[in-house]
Amino acid sequence: MHDGCMGSFENGKQVVAKLRMMGFSNQPMPFPLELTCERCEIVFQMITFETKCPGCGMVYGVTPCHAFDPSNVMAAGDDI
Repeated sequence: MHDGCMGSFENGKQVVAKLRMMGFSNQPMPFPLELTCERCEIVFQMITFETKCPGCGMVYGVTPCHAFDPSNVMAAGDDI
């Protein structure tokens, strides 16, 4: 059930579910990405493939294949 880098996702919940299924959620990013939270607008660093905003708890995810660009990070919701 691994699509390599060809998998596509409709939303952040799907990204986070895939990360958890593959065991990548808590693995470190190749390099941290700076993000601005969609909800509370706090700027923070994403250091693992699944990260929570320290301000409001919004969960964000990005697949390892797409972790080089902050535009690929997707919000998944609160404490999913």
